[in-house]
Amino acid sequence: MTSQAAGRSYRVVQWATGNIGTRSLRAVIEHPILELAGLYVTNPAKVGKDAGELCGLKPTGVKATNKIEDVLAAKPDCVLYMQQGFNADDVCRLLEAGINIVTTRDEVEYAPAIEPQLRARIEAACAKGKSSIHATGSSPGFINEALPLPLLQLSRRLDHLIIDEYADCSSRNSPEMLFEVMGFGQQPSSERGDGSAQHLRHAFGPSLRLLGDAVGLPLDDVVAKAEFGLATEDIHIAAGVVSKGSIAAMRISIDGMRGGKPLMTQRLNWYIGTQIDQKGWDLRASGWRVQVLGDAPLDVSITFPVKPEDYAAFTPGLTAHPAVNAVPYVVDAAPGLRSSLDLPRIAPRY
Repeated sequence: MTSQAAGRSYRVVQWATGNIGTRSLRAVIEHPILELAGLYVTNPAKVGKDAGELCGLKPTGVKATNKIEDVLAAKPDCVLYMQQGFNADDVCRLLEAGINIVTTRDEVEYAPAIEPQLRARIEAACAKGKSSIHATGSSPGFINEALPLPLLQLSRRLDHLIIDEYADCSSRNSPEMLFEVMGFGQQPSSERGDGSAQHLRHAFGPSLRLLGDAVGLPLDDVVAKAEFGLATEDIHIAAGVVSKGSIAAMRISIDGMRGGKPLMTQRLNWYIGTQIDQKGWDLRASGWRVQVLGDAPLDVSITFPVKPEDYAAFTPGLTAHPAVNAVPYVVDAAPGLRSSLDLPRIAPRY
């Protein structure tokens, strides 16, 4: 029997309140077995504000701080670490103090892929504090770690696992994100393609390697490439206009290689319209498609029955909720870097 079944509650500090962190904060406050023990913010304007005010709920009595000393003094069971960027000093200080961490950062998702010096430092901190750290989310996370394993239970031979992610970004009114960060509306270039491919290789490669290890087929390498679809006409979206001849869709493929061919592929299909010059691309509604090719072939599609105008409120939960649901399991886990394979099957508590 786990301590969850014995009726235990868990004291949690929410670390950062961006889009994901704000949704996580709300989920902690409303959770039946989690207790909000503190709130750390990186924006000075939020310091001193009540946690409830920052996520649209009634006052909780918990005030936001930007001092790690306040977090340490609260002595939480777990910190939900969701800030922009990974601060190894803060992370190790929390772990050394015996505070477990669940994070949506991908730097600690797969221990063998962590830079050796950083890995040794984190493992030493976990050993000193008898604490654990776990990274999770929706993608990477749920779609390429949690979901594939039950599907693969039906087979005894795997030829190729293909995970397609589809994201229609046309309703997102975030010009800076779409045009400057993601590159929609820009001209394609090898530099842009290589940069996107390598960034996402580092983000998704660890999950593919973890999955390969889980089924006894460790990957030899992970490679990535980016392709662009250009608008065949001006496309008007919530964030502005994507001009004819500029990037309106992108497909980044991350291939986990074994024996000289792809064994596991994560393919990211992100677009703001289907009026593109790549006629062979299958740009589906936002969601995922998982194909298992082998002696028990499967083709599973997941879509989101959400109105376009509700997407901005809906999507943060896809990343935040797996982290919140994992808290009791990570607190109860053995000390160290804990992947999804080290934890039991996670059941949410409603």
